[in-house]
Amino acid sequence: MAKGGKGPKGKKITLSVAKKCIKITFDGKKRLDLSKMGITTFPKCILRLSDVDELNLSRNMIRKIPDSISKFQNLRWLDLHSNYIDKLPESIGQMTSLLYLNVSNNRLTTNGLPVELNQLKNIRTVNFGLNHLDRVPAALGALKELHEVGLHDNLLSTIPNSISKLPKLKKLNTKRNPFPKPEEPDTFIDSVKRLDNLYLVEEKDLCGPCLRKCQQAQDKLNKIKSMATAAPRRAIFSSLVSPNSMAKESQEDWR
Repeated sequence: MAKGGKGPKGKKITLSVAKKCIKITFDGKKRLDLSKMGITTFPKCILRLSDVDELNLSRNMIRKIPDSISKFQNLRWLDLHSNYIDKLPESIGQMTSLLYLNVSNNRLTTNGLPVELNQLKNIRTVNFGLNHLDRVPAALGALKELHEVGLHDNLLSTIPNSISKLPKLKKLNTKRNPFPKPEEPDTFIDSVKRLDNLYLVEEKDLCGPCLRKCQQAQDKLNKIKSMATAAPRRAIFSSLVSPNSMAKESQEDWR
């Protein structure tokens, strides 16, 4: 830590530097790419470039996103992953052109996600993975255009039905959350029918008919055991000859 308890001093982004970071995507959109530049504070100068279609501020050390980010009214793609953000501004709900929002790998809690997220009616993909969410924000259930939702690596114990029932949802990633394990049944259910009681008696105590039945049953059991343990017979095919012998007999015909 620097003197005075402040965090590390990040790289200062000027307007001229930001302009040089604008790229044209394959589909002709303007992307402002300021990723991996050691930025610690949201650079206010980029608000003068609010006509860009995509903004990438990922892999920096940004802690706070200002309300003024809503000036990017044309923005369709916003990537803020891998920063130190613990809260999103309410004004993000005004960015109704957004199709893609990635805020994974930050320090977001459920309370740090504003209700105004439910105003992003056109958004297709959101990624809240690798944060500290203990419940899914109710706002997500109102986003009927969502195709992909990332909620992996959080503190979630349940997923509300409003998420799984989103009409256009194709992918829902909820891996590595502390969901409760399904409860095991208290009693073991045995599907095999068994005798309630078994009585052992000596031969001398049996009547004649009962003794004969027991002996017949024992004879059948012994016969089955002997058949099962007998070695299988080897099949004999006397009419077949080995390939080598046939070839040997016809060698003279091929010469």
